[in-house]
Amino acid sequence: MANFNKVILLGNLTRDPELRVTPKGTSVCQFGMAVNRVYRSGDETQEETTFVDLEAWGKQAEIISKYVSKGNPLFVEGRLKFDSWESKEGEKRSKLKVIVENMQLMGSRGDNGGSQSGGSYTPAQRSAPSPSNQTPSAGDDIEEDVPF
Repeated sequence: MANFNKVILLGNLTRDPELRVTPKGTSVCQFGMAVNRVYRSGDETQEETTFVDLEAWGKQAEIISKYVSKGNPLFVEGRLKFDSWESKEGEKRSKLKVIVENMQLMGSRGDNGGSQSGGSYTPAQRSAPSPSNQTPSAGDDIEEDVPF
């Protein structure tokens, strides 16, 4: 059976991006996004907010950390990744996050450097292969033993 793992989101960042570098020198940026859904329930308009954790690698990580901050809109395409680990207390923990594969800055020039129509960045613009389409190897682990 064929598989398909694709996520498309447009939302606002819930916190400033955190940029880290792996021991091998690869940039990793982690951030959160809020995505709103407005719908009608009878005569009332309802709003539902979903909070999503995201992770970007390589050049995309550097661009996001430089040009996007809390509250800014961002359009992302990516894939779901499920992480599981055991805490220091021995509890099993897990987290579902989105690995960013493509993104588009949505703010105006006054909003941290994006263009009026939004700047975009896709894998075709990379100068070297990025691990955004791969699972990091053991040598690429972030300097912490649990996901953030």
